[in-house]
This record gives sequence, structure tokens and C-alpha cells, in this order.
Amino acid sequence: MPLTAASVKSAARGLGFNLCGVTPARPSPTLKAYLRWIERGLHGEMGYMARGDRVRRRRDLRTILPSAKSLIVVGLDYFARFADEETLSDPARGRIASYAWGLDYHNVLALRLEQFAEWLGDQARRAIQNKVYVDTGALLERSHAQQAGLGFIGKNTMLIHPRRGSSFFIGEIITSLEFDDHDEPHRETMCGTCARCLAACPTDAFPEPYVLDARRCISYHTIENKGFIDRELRSSFGNWIFGCDICMDVCPFQRFAEETDEVAFLPFDVERVAPKLTEILMSTEDSYRAQFRRTPLERVKREQMVRNACIAAGNWQDERAIPHLIQLLYDASALVRGHAAWALWRTMELDSSKLLSDLHRREEDARVRGEVEALLG
Repeated sequence: MPLTAASVKSAARGLGFNLCGVTPARPSPTLKAYLRWIERGLHGEMGYMARGDRVRRRRDLRTILPSAKSLIVVGLDYFARFADEETLSDPARGRIASYAWGLDYHNVLALRLEQFAEWLGDQARRAIQNKVYVDTGALLERSHAQQAGLGFIGKNTMLIHPRRGSSFFIGEIITSLEFDDHDEPHRETMCGTCARCLAACPTDAFPEPYVLDARRCISYHTIENKGFIDRELRSSFGNWIFGCDICMDVCPFQRFAEETDEVAFLPFDVERVAPKLTEILMSTEDSYRAQFRRTPLERVKREQMVRNACIAAGNWQDERAIPHLIQLLYDASALVRGHAAWALWRTMELDSSKLLSDLHRREEDARVRGEVEALLG
């Protein structure tokens, strides 16, 4: 019996995926919009997104897999309820985006997709070629997922399923298999006149509907940006230290989000959901790796996370953070020293002048010196 899209989707459900669709391996219909986005520089410092080899792959999936005929797109729910909302909003704690509460989704999905690809080979009873991706390939994932019928792209640029919201991971198999039946693309949008996501963004990261300016996005800065974060934006970060859920949480479709059955994504420890800022500020390389081992946070270096915690501490403005911030003025990382100076000024104001002046006198890094000069200016 030949493989059909229906049989593939049935197998996907058997492997635990919540969504699955099959679409021809064609260029994304949003490719031109993506290229305009790059031309406008809205990708920030994510230079890999504009690299010529990656653009070529997005133009033609056969650059990735010469025999590509179809794209199988899957979704796996990660939504989990955390009962204590006060803990999440506690300014003494650093908030982590909900998709990172459990184990690293890259590993969980990749293993399951490899099993899926093996099943395809067994069912085809002939040599086929497959390529598996989870959030790391040069694919316009959300657009391809829309073409495979998994949802529509919202004004917040997220893929939204009308009966599940957007709290699900996306994975793909590019395959040499060809199917006679494909899933119909989902309608272009169901947002209507709603603009809650645009209004709720504290950093105004959406210059227009369906367009994200990564240079103003909390998620981009706390994860992708490895350098100094614009002083103009820091006070809008609140207590977010890894990612951000705001534009998803306010979406009306999010009320339909289904709680995940995947235990790997469940929050089993409050310190994995909203760790105490003082603990992050005091962390060492070893303690940081131990606390967030096998989670998405492991992909961010300790100095980046302490930088993020400094910003959250500056927004907290509590004297309990002061001893740790003073200690961080002597940290080996210039990134940490510069942001600790900002947090100390936010917390102590003029009372921090001597500490910051002392830092300026001994500091050799021009970026940190500039940070202090801006504060004391």
C-alpha cells in the first residue's frame, strides 16, 4: 500500500506528535517578505539569518536535500500550567519563557523525528532520503507549517492553531517521498482587528502587524544578543531573563492551549521556572551549568544569563541585590561588569557614584567605561 498523507499523520500521532501536515517541498510563500525583513536589518545581530548559503536553502529546499519532494511538519505541545502566578511575576525572581521550563526540546523532538524518518523508510520499502530539522535549519518553519495546515501566522509572527494557540514546538522532515494527497494551507490569518499582542509588547518590537523588529525584542536580547543591551530598552524588560511570553499570553487563541502530555516539558522545580535573581547573580560557570543542565538555558553562557539577571535586578531595585551587584563590578566578564553598574545605579542612584567612579578608574574595557560615563554623565 502506498504511503499517503493520512497514513503519515496517523503514524505521527502514534509517535506522540499533536499536529502533523504534509506539503510539497516548495519555497515558502513568505520568502520575499523574509528577504525584505533582512534588507531592513530587523534581524539584528543574527547574521546567520542573512548568510548567502542559508538564503539559498530557503529559496530552494533542494539545496538542502537534492531529492526533496515533500515536507512533513509536526507540532508537539509544550503548554504547562504553573499554578503560582505570583511567583512568575515576583520581581525578586527572573522569569523564564514557558517553552524552556523543561528539558531541551531540540533533543526531544530530534530523537522522535529520527524515529519517524526510520518508519518512513520501512514503509516505503525502498531507499529514500530524509533530513530532520528542529529549529536549527535554514527553513522558514512557521510559513511551511502554515502551508501544511498547522495554523496561521498571527500579527505577533507566531504560528497559531485556532484550537490550540501557539504553545507547541515545530519540527520538519524533508523527504524524497512524494505524496498524491497533501494538506491544504491554513487560511492566511484569523487575527481580524485584534491587536492585543502589538499593544502588550513592552518594548514596541512590532513596527507593524506581522513584522517583528528583533532589535527591540526581549526574547532576542536575552538569548541571541551576546553583547551589551541598549540602555533604552532595559527598563522595559521587567524580570524576564530568558525569552518572553507576553505576545503569546495575551492572544485570545491561547485560551485554547492544551496541556502537554510530554513529561519532558513539565516544570518540576520552581527554580527552573523563575529562579531567584540573587542566585543567578552569584552563579559560577559550574553552578549555572548544574542548575540548567539539559534545558534550553544551557545554550546561553553564564555571562549572558548574569547580564540578564543584572537587568532584572535593576528593575527590581531592591537592596538585597546590592552586595551581589557590587561583587559583580569585579567580575572577569566586561559584559557582566557593565550591566552590574547599570543595575547598581538603578538601585542606589547617587549613592553608587563612588563605586562606579572607582570602577571607571580601574576599568580597561571601553564599553564598560562608556556605560559608567553614561550613568554618571
